[in-house]
Amino acid sequence: MEKAIVATEEAPAAVGPYSQGVQAGDLIYTAGQLGIVPGTKEFAGLDIESQTRQALENLEAVLKAAGSCLAHVVKTTVFLQDIEEFSRMNGVYAEFFPEEPPARSAVQVAALPLGGRVEIEAVAMACDCDKGL
Repeated sequence: MEKAIVATEEAPAAVGPYSQGVQAGDLIYTAGQLGIVPGTKEFAGLDIESQTRQALENLEAVLKAAGSCLAHVVKTTVFLQDIEEFSRMNGVYAEFFPEEPPARSAVQVAALPLGGRVEIEAVAMACDCDKGL
C-alpha cells in the first residue's frame, strides 16, 4: 500500500508539521479543518455557522485535491469549543451531507487552534467523483 500526501491551495495551509491530507490505499484521511478562509489567517466569521460552513468547504477542497468528494466520506469527527453550539453546527453540517451522511463523532474540547469554534476531520474513500465513480 502506498502513501501519498494531499495538498491544495484551496484550503488553509497547515499550521504545523502535518499534511492537509494523506491517501493510504483506498482511503483518504484529512487533517482537521478550521473555518479559516484559504489564503488568509482569518476565520470566515465569529459564529459557529460561518466557521462550520468554511471548515466543510475546506474539507471538500482537500478531498477534491485527492480526487474524492464529500459523497464518499465514511466518517467525520467534529471538535466543538462549546457543545452547546452542536445544534447550530448540525444545521450547517446537514446542508453538506443531505443524503446518506457519514458516521460521525462530535466532542467538546477545551480549546481549538487559533481560537476556532469548530474543527472537522474526515475519512473518505478514494474515488473519481468527476466521473461519478
